Amino acid sequence: MNALKRIAALGTAVAAVAVAALAAAPTASADSANGCVYPRVCFYLTDSDWNSASPTAAFQDVTTSYQTLGSRSRGADWVRNTRNDDRAYLRYIRLSTGATEYLCVLPNQTAYFSSAYTVTGIRIDTAATCP
Repeated sequence: MNALKRIAALGTAVAAVAVAALAAAPTASADSANGCVYPRVCFYLTDSDWNSASPTAAFQDVTTSYQTLGSRSRGADWVRNTRNDDRAYLRYIRLSTGATEYLCVLPNQTAYFSSAYTVTGIRIDTAATCP
């Protein structure tokens, strides 16, 4: 009986160590992309920033209205959404007409803005699909 208790105690200790190791393990980086760490929506001001995987700004809070972009994100060439279940709406200006337009970026997708557009705002929604 004493040996049985020792085996049970050893099994419990091994299980506790395994659980602790899993809890301490870093989160999977499979959802991170191009220097953008999950669960963020990252902005890259230039092609050079994009090519060097160096985001210049990142957002991660779900909001009910658009956040106006600052100098490190406004007019970005590239935007990467690393979130798994949330879409990101981007507000931008079409420079040829001055019209404000909107783009929905699906989870784990990237948007590119040529010099004909200036991205000006972001809103992150808790839905995985775009209407």
